[in-house]
Amino acid sequence: MVIVASEFGRTVAENGTRGTDHGTGGVMFLAGGAVQGGKVLGEWLGLAKADLFDNRDLRPTSDTREWMAATLHQHWQLNESQLNDVFPGITPKETRLIKT
Repeated sequence: MVIVASEFGRTVAENGTRGTDHGTGGVMFLAGGAVQGGKVLGEWLGLAKADLFDNRDLRPTSDTREWMAATLHQHWQLNESQLNDVFPGITPKETRLIKT
């Protein structure tokens, strides 16, 4: 299994020079034979002004560490104590990510 994650984002709206600035956002991909794939997970709020973070960025809806913790729990069978050593205070997502 391979996890590729980035917390790099761009703003939704153009700036004064018609470009975009660094913004809030991120993406995470899981790859490998153990992955129960073929779907996009997460929550899409949209691009309406009311849905933006600080009126300029996509609003974060989850923490990549929650997804990584779920992967470690499901794929490597790490228990809560072990997960807390890796990601203190993070609760794994309950979504099934790994084939059973």
